[in-house]
Amino acid sequence: MRRHGRIAAAALAAGALLTSAACSGTPTSVPRAAAVATPESPGATVRALTPAVAEQLDKAVTQTLHQAGVPGVIVGVWIPGKGSYVRAFGVADKSSGAPMSDGLRMRIGSETKTFTVTAILRLVDEGKVGLDDPVSKYVEGVPNGDRITLRQLADMRSGLYPYTDDPDFGKAFLSDPDRRFTPQQLLDYAFKHPVGFEPGQKFQYSNTNAILLGLVVEKASGQSFGDYLQQHVLEPSHLDHTLFPTGTEFPQPHARGYTTQTLGGEVADATNWDPSWAWAAGAMISDLSDLREWARIAATGTLLKPATQAQRLRTLPTGFPGASYGLGIFNSHGWIGHNGSLPGYQSVTVYLPSAEATLVILTNTDTSYENNENSTLFAKAVTGIVTPGNVYDVPPTSASSASPSP
Repeated sequence: MRRHGRIAAAALAAGALLTSAACSGTPTSVPRAAAVATPESPGATVRALTPAVAEQLDKAVTQTLHQAGVPGVIVGVWIPGKGSYVRAFGVADKSSGAPMSDGLRMRIGSETKTFTVTAILRLVDEGKVGLDDPVSKYVEGVPNGDRITLRQLADMRSGLYPYTDDPDFGKAFLSDPDRRFTPQQLLDYAFKHPVGFEPGQKFQYSNTNAILLGLVVEKASGQSFGDYLQQHVLEPSHLDHTLFPTGTEFPQPHARGYTTQTLGGEVADATNWDPSWAWAAGAMISDLSDLREWARIAATGTLLKPATQAQRLRTLPTGFPGASYGLGIFNSHGWIGHNGSLPGYQSVTVYLPSAEATLVILTNTDTSYENNENSTLFAKAVTGIVTPGNVYDVPPTSASSASPSP
């Protein structure tokens, strides 16, 4: 999936398959089609994480680190009955040379969308919203709002312009990365553009959809988005190291993040850039241990009624072979979850139901290599060794990002 603007906050990208930090390019869109069943790959090879396999992984990850020019990466793989592999490579801080550690917090970009849509689905289970409600029931002033449903926002088929593609937005953000944006200001950038297509007609990754879903959470719950997320998603999941920041807070310990998403293209330390521009599309922070738990929770529906989770996992084609998108979640060759990208950071958090396997990748740069998300390169290298029947792969310059671009 191609990313809508390099700033697009993490989707499979607001990051990644749909990336959070989208690169400039034409958004992917494909006609609506039948739902894609989740591949279970019952006969697929899943290798035990023996010392020999761990050595292979060490070599593959190290090679990718150097090839893609990534300062540091954290890799976690857990397969019941076959062991685990948890490693940190490279540096967390280029100035001090401090090594990367698997206990560091990171910004997760578009992986935020899995949390945002889970909040919406919790409200569905509470009877406070319906997936086929028009967004105009909750938010005024949305183009085609009386015909765009919450379901179409969550599965990226609304037709609304991605605000992160707007040149004025890119200039405003990169001119002042410490600037605070309100959700309405983000929507204003999107709504000055015409709607791209009729609701439900095509797939198009757009961070605008996630911003609207965050506002729906606030309207339907009567709480701030952050408060509802904390009380109804994070606390029930026991994710103590995961947060939706209200400002620029970034709890220690964390890795420093590096980007070339600058007006001049030079490398900058984006660690403390204000994430308000990504809000419900890509502003969240987490760590390896929490994301390990979240991968399973999101993919198996622990917090939701079975019927609601079944709707979430009804993934539709995206136009990229082997990748389909459901309600704030994707399926890449059997791996279910999301990726993320925003200035300074990239991530992948996915779960393979056929093996009950979990994969988490966290890096401290959003710089791509040959138009591929660096996080995708790591995930592809790891799964190529461990689950060769289910090799994770998402589109170059994917639409899963939450990053800005001029």
